[in-house]
Amino acid sequence: MGAKIRKPTVRTCERCGRTEEWNDEAESWRVSTASGEPFCIHEWDINGSFVPVDK
Repeated sequence: MGAKIRKPTVRTCERCGRTEEWNDEAESWRVSTASGEPFCIHEWDINGSFVPVDK
């Protein structure tokens, strides 16, 4: 069995706190709990801690 590639399912904006979850049916990100600021240029929490390869 080879390694499995995972994708993130939740992301949070570091500027305004907007939280989004991946929706498999819509194949896009959807706002979950915190809507954040409507005019924020969202800076998602992509900092290298998420590891996409699951061995």
